[in-house]
Amino acid sequence: MAKASVLVIEDDPDILELLAYTLGKEGYETARAATGEAGLAAMRERAPDLVLLDVMLPGMDGFELLRKAKSDPALAPIPVLMVSARGEEADVVTGLELGAEDYVTKPFSPRVLVARARAALRRSGDRSAPSPGAADCAVVRGPCSLDPARHELLVDGDPVELSATEFAMLELLMRESGRVFTRAQMLDRVRGRDYPVTDRAVDVQILSIRRKLGARADLVETIRGVGYRFRDPR
Repeated sequence: MAKASVLVIEDDPDILELLAYTLGKEGYETARAATGEAGLAAMRERAPDLVLLDVMLPGMDGFELLRKAKSDPALAPIPVLMVSARGEEADVVTGLELGAEDYVTKPFSPRVLVARARAALRRSGDRSAPSPGAADCAVVRGPCSLDPARHELLVDGDPVELSATEFAMLELLMRESGRVFTRAQMLDRVRGRDYPVTDRAVDVQILSIRRKLGARADLVETIRGVGYRFRDPR
């Protein structure tokens, strides 16, 4: 099996070397870029399986690079893990709203970073390498048809692009439509128990899902004081 490729976009040479070394030691193939412009060019030249992206880059910053990548159909499916010293909630929310799969703040533990990278690759890898089982069966709820094996969502017959995390959250809600999930339950089921992300991150993902559902946004309901559910169209 070919090694997963990771593009590290970081302007600090010491951190860049640490990230590349840590990932290489874990068996990943790594490429490097020190500016936003070089990173975007590297993504277009050879689409990696995962991008580790710093926010504070010279020239084009990480947020702008992420915005450009997610607006490009060829690059949008690539999972991006933000790695930044800017750990304020507003920065984390901005990264997630722009389509980042995860956000790791500096200083970080190399083991935690590798675990986050592995989780992001595993979620995105499910598109092309699904394992057999009930969870891989397509689920249809009213106008929405979701197929995990193809990582495909159709709404009224039209394809809708979702990030890996958005897809996993919507799949959870659709498979058990009518059931109310708390934010903590959604994090446990989608990311794993004790995953260090705030409940606000769930709200950001739900907001993005609704925006992409367009006229069908009301299918994802907020149960005030509890959490979210997918309204059973029946």
